[in-house]
Amino acid sequence: MIKTKFLFFFGLPLLFALLVGLSFSAQASSSPQFGEFQTPTAGPDGRIIYTVREGDNCIRIELLHGIDNNQLRALNPELDEDCTVIPGQKIMIGIGGPAAAPTITPGPSPTPTQVLPTPTPFNGTTEICVLLFEDSNGDALRQETELGLAGGAISVTNALGGYSETQNSISEIDLETEEPASVCFADVPEGEYTVSAAIPDGYNPTINLSYSLEVQAGDRAFVGFGAQPQTSTSEDPTEEGNNSSALLGILGAILLLGGAGLAWYAMRINKPSTKLKY
Repeated sequence: MIKTKFLFFFGLPLLFALLVGLSFSAQASSSPQFGEFQTPTAGPDGRIIYTVREGDNCIRIELLHGIDNNQLRALNPELDEDCTVIPGQKIMIGIGGPAAAPTITPGPSPTPTQVLPTPTPFNGTTEICVLLFEDSNGDALRQETELGLAGGAISVTNALGGYSETQNSISEIDLETEEPASVCFADVPEGEYTVSAAIPDGYNPTINLSYSLEVQAGDRAFVGFGAQPQTSTSEDPTEEGNNSSALLGILGAILLLGGAGLAWYAMRINKPSTKLKY
C-alpha cells in the first residue's frame, strides 16, 4: 500500500511534465501562415496598380515591389508628407505594357527621330526625351494642332538593371521652339532601354505604350506616344451612303412582299368555283 502511494505521488508530476513538454513541441513544430501575395499586372492603360491592404505602409509596399520612396512618390503625387495610405486605396507601383487591347487598336510602334550626336559629349551619358501627346484624330502621328498630354507617366528602364526613372507627362509649350515640351531624362548611361508610358484615365492609346531603343554616350533620342480621348469617334465618309442603301433594301423587300400578296389574292378571285350536283 505504501509502495502504491509512493508511485502515485511521484509518478503524477512526471506525467504532467511529459504532457507539458509535448504541448511545447507541438507549438514549436507549427509554422505561421502568411497571406499569399499576388503581384499586380499592368492594366490597359499601362499602369500597374496595387490595392492597399490592412497593415500596409509605404515602406512595406516599396519592399514588396522593389521600388524606392522617390519612385513611389513620383508615381503617386497625391501622397502626403507622411506617405499615409489606407486599406482599399489604389497605388501606382510601376508602368508596363497594356494587359488587354484597348477599344481603339493602337497604331505602329513609335519611331524615334534620328539620334543626333551633340557637339559636347555627356561624359559617357546620354539623354532621352519623351512626348506624350493628345492624338485627336487617332492617326498615330502628331499634328501641329495636337499638344502635349498631362496626367500620364513616363518611365525609362535599363534592360540590364541599374537605371530606372519615372516622370509625369506635361502639357507645356517650349518657349524657344513653340512646340510641345518633352519630358527629358538626362545623364542616362549608355545601353539598351525600355521606354514606357501610362496614359491618363479617359484616353485610349493610338501607339504601343512600350518601346525599346539603344543609346550611346553623347546621343540624344526622342520618342513619342499618342493617346486619343475615349469620347472621340472617327467619321466614316461612307456611313451616310450605307444607311441610304439599307433603307432602299428594306423598302424593296416590302414592295416585293406586297406584290406577291396581291398576285395570290387575284388568283383566288379568278379561280372558278366547283359546285356539287346531287
